[in-house]
Amino acid sequence: MEKILKDILYKVALTEVIGLTDAKISSVEFDSRKVKEDGLFIAVKGLTVDGHEFIDQTIKKGAIAIICEEFPKKKYKGITYLKVKDSSEALAIIASNFYDQPSSKLKLVGITGTNGKTTTATLLYKLFSKLGYKVGLLSTVKNQINDKIIPATHTTPDALELNKLLRDMVAAGCTHCFMEVSSHAVVQKRIVGLNFAGAVFTNITHDHLDFHKTFDEYIKAKKKFFDDLSSSAFALVNKDDSHGMVMLQNTKATKKTFSLKNAADYKCKIIENTFSGLDLTIDGQEIWIKLIGAFNAYNALGIYAVARLLGENKEEILKALSSLDAVEGRFQYTKAPNGTIGVVDYAHTPDALSNVLSTLQDVRASKEKIITVVGCGGDRDKTKRPIMASIACEKSDKVILTSDNPRSEEPAEIIHQMEKGLSLMNKKKSLSIADRREAIKTACQLAQRGDIILLAGKGHEKYQEIKGVKYPFDDMEILTETLNLLQS
Repeated sequence: MEKILKDILYKVALTEVIGLTDAKISSVEFDSRKVKEDGLFIAVKGLTVDGHEFIDQTIKKGAIAIICEEFPKKKYKGITYLKVKDSSEALAIIASNFYDQPSSKLKLVGITGTNGKTTTATLLYKLFSKLGYKVGLLSTVKNQINDKIIPATHTTPDALELNKLLRDMVAAGCTHCFMEVSSHAVVQKRIVGLNFAGAVFTNITHDHLDFHKTFDEYIKAKKKFFDDLSSSAFALVNKDDSHGMVMLQNTKATKKTFSLKNAADYKCKIIENTFSGLDLTIDGQEIWIKLIGAFNAYNALGIYAVARLLGENKEEILKALSSLDAVEGRFQYTKAPNGTIGVVDYAHTPDALSNVLSTLQDVRASKEKIITVVGCGGDRDKTKRPIMASIACEKSDKVILTSDNPRSEEPAEIIHQMEKGLSLMNKKKSLSIADRREAIKTACQLAQRGDIILLAGKGHEKYQEIKGVKYPFDDMEILTETLNLLQS
């Protein structure tokens, strides 16, 4: 596809231009390695690499136009140079223009928050599919265009990939798209230029302080998503979260709330919470859903509210909602022949882990033991490591501290930092086993009839990342095989 340069510069704040803007552009890239003949290269200053250093290289590869924050010292004849204050913002706007502003051609709803983003986005995708729509999904687990699955590498793709996926959704006839919006994506301006029909705030707790540095900065990143919504969009927030109403302070969007505890536009009450599912009252109507735990009552209510705000019929929504299954790696469980229950959950923040363990305490039949296997990711927020270990021990009968994705760090050092959060009493109920497979095996050996084993942290992931290599590793597969082998 080709576009005239001046057409894809629509709404880009240019500060200086050298050259002509009527050239035909074959492609847009911010990765110098991908630049093609007659392409536009956008020099972005990243965390580790500065695209400005590769401008000459991209011209030799065929780039005929350059977007940059600083003009290079050496300029080539016949090349158009365009200066902007913020290359990341320009990239997002140009990406939308290059792919014909696809977000304005469907109903795009973004979900943000520390926990619940993936479940909410995925179940909205499933719900609207059941309601008869063609639907797109952009999530941590996978991207999806109707039934076509595209592997996900980031919670929110880069601006080019994001707009290309949205363009493909429009081409496939999708009328709706539900996407996770990470705080990283907001700060890095990946979603600039997108036309959101609505935004959802699930909750905010301790996470990503390796990137945002302070909790206040993390909150501001989430809030900016709502601040930038148009007056034609809706802003839906969890009123039971102490920061929910903060998200609505400066938004031009229609403000809506959902709650289990307070007066709100959309209300829900838990009647019964078991391993079979949840018996709820949503907006005065009783419904049974297959999801488990109070946190999933919030997810279900948020999903219902979004569907209502998008104009769907109440009875049709509740009927479809009652048939939805759990999302892979989110409170996914298996039962061994002797009744031992194994649960796999992505809980990798203190709040998520606390929620899952509280749910297990609520739904266990009597005094079955809870055995938790938990680790923390390497090269990520280190401040939550002792907190995670402390929560695991406070809410479990036995805890095995192990590896998650250690990445470039030593597993033993990560575990040592987790152990710092343990009191003398909690140390007595914990073991440290760096090998995650061995940790899972040990948990299965310790479990008696009816006990509950929780594998926290990795959820849907099918790998373990160690020293830059991703090795095949599936928590649910290993747990199921081990339980069946030990109890056969």
